[in-house]
Amino acid sequence: MKSYRICAVAAKFSLAAFLSLMTSHAAAQENPVDSAETTEHINAARDIAGSQWEAAFNFVCTEAPEIGGRDQSPIVEPTKIFDNLSVLGRSGTVVYALDTSEGIILIDSGYPGQEESVLLAGLESLGFNPQDIKIVIVAHGHADHYGGARYLQEQYGARIVLAEADWQMIEAAASEDGTPPIPARDVVATEGVPITLGDTQVLPTLVPGHTPGSLGLVFQVQDGDAEHTAALFGGTILLTGRISSEGLHQYVDSLAHFSEMASDMGVEVEISNHPIFNNFPAQLAALKTKADDSAHPFVIGEQAYQSFLGVISECTKVKLARRGDL
Repeated sequence: MKSYRICAVAAKFSLAAFLSLMTSHAAAQENPVDSAETTEHINAARDIAGSQWEAAFNFVCTEAPEIGGRDQSPIVEPTKIFDNLSVLGRSGTVVYALDTSEGIILIDSGYPGQEESVLLAGLESLGFNPQDIKIVIVAHGHADHYGGARYLQEQYGARIVLAEADWQMIEAAASEDGTPPIPARDVVATEGVPITLGDTQVLPTLVPGHTPGSLGLVFQVQDGDAEHTAALFGGTILLTGRISSEGLHQYVDSLAHFSEMASDMGVEVEISNHPIFNNFPAQLAALKTKADDSAHPFVIGEQAYQSFLGVISECTKVKLARRGDL
């Protein structure tokens, strides 16, 4: 296999410092002119967050959080977080590799132009052969998620999966100046129909709001003899100011829909493709020092997962209330 080396990153900040910088401007505070309705949802979000999801509350409930230049954020140390799930990419936007009996499923594909320097280099450091990439599930149709999909499709024959609405969205934008190369239309994700490779199934759920075809994904992860149910809500909105009120209402509905589905399936592991407000650096650090018989830092429990979605929902209602559109 051709060897790829991770390009040296002249980053001033470590991963933890980078994420701290992004959230340092995001202290969620009540505005003196906030209505009683807005304050009600701020308090609800704060109560749900508690100390566990304080970073999520501070980030999502602030009016204009600082997200930095995610395409040049520090490179995450490629890490196997479960026996069959690894993370790689950049700290602002990561890619997950799900190892199956018949090859690799990638969740997202990173930034365009960083296929070799970041994506393939990360896979190689984990011991994966890119020839084994069989499926790429694009959680939503923005370039930081589908950016490497065409490369993987052309170089390795990977099947590319998007929801129909996002296939249409990226195809409509393909002729616009500055649009990265899009993959050729391939597999359409359908709610409730598992995406299967070997011994592994990924269950997609439609969660529109950020894009028309954003996907939530649920699948099993393995930690020794223990199996856990993991979920990725793939349509997280980082900057609500870019989204119409109609889109935010749809987003709240999608959070409720995914929350119900996650509850039914017993989701107890939270992962994100934008892990900038979900305790990701602390979890990675804890994983490095984890004893064999200690609790897995990414297994947070069913109630904690529900609370995470609840904070995002209530904070989105804060934004709508401030617009007078709740």
